[in-house]
Amino acid sequence: MSVEGSAPEAAVPEIDTSKPHPARMYDYYLGGKNHFAADRETAEKGLAAWQAGRAAARENRAFLGRAVRFLAAEAGIRQFLDIGTGLPTTGNVHEVAQAAAPDSRVVYADNDPLVLAHARALLTSSPEGRTAYIHADLRDPGSILSDPSVREVLDFSQPVALMLVAVLHFVPDEFNPAQVMATLTGALPPGSYLVASHITGEHDPDGPAAGARAYRAAGLPAQLRDSGEFAQLAFSGLDLVPPGVVLVSEWRPEGAGPRPTPAEVSWYGGVARIP
Repeated sequence: MSVEGSAPEAAVPEIDTSKPHPARMYDYYLGGKNHFAADRETAEKGLAAWQAGRAAARENRAFLGRAVRFLAAEAGIRQFLDIGTGLPTTGNVHEVAQAAAPDSRVVYADNDPLVLAHARALLTSSPEGRTAYIHADLRDPGSILSDPSVREVLDFSQPVALMLVAVLHFVPDEFNPAQVMATLTGALPPGSYLVASHITGEHDPDGPAAGARAYRAAGLPAQLRDSGEFAQLAFSGLDLVPPGVVLVSEWRPEGAGPRPTPAEVSWYGGVARIP
């Protein structure tokens, strides 16, 4: 899909409502309306064992907003590549970034055809900035980096923020995620940033694991990783921004109110700079 929102007819895949998709399930956890019976059924199987799943998803979404505000308002980043976008909701990357810096440019990528159907909501930009959406899969990073819309909107001679929020746990080891990461970060110039988050079973050995089993039973790849595995996969060789790899609820929280327990979150996040 181009910046203007047009797409070749043949390039638009059909939406299979009989099979669940992580983007639609995440929308369900967040209280959205863009999901189908198959998504709700699989999501409820996971939530039956991991009752904190909805709260964890909200904490992850809040982390994304704080990370984008940091990058746009404090780090001076004006370009964002958000892979695994999910369905449009409140606080999308371009909304947060352009509120701080109206000239921010954002490219979204997701492999759910329903996101493509709703992409016009993601293409709403400030007059000073630009947005684009492409239908693509994280497991094929080369196609993302070479996409004409990506190259039209983002200038890879200048710093870019790569957003991999709540998506790496859908790339198990058999898909060679280390090579995916090397390809993506290797294309970014020095001074760029990576934002990533990942579900873990370290603080609740039963709930998230049961959720992952529900995903795999529905044909969706999923793999939990501990903090060390996540840090090695996502941030090896990069300069972590304080406080480093922490639970998403603990990454530069706003306000002094009570925060959920580690078991209620079970989701790590971090931001790092490419030296």
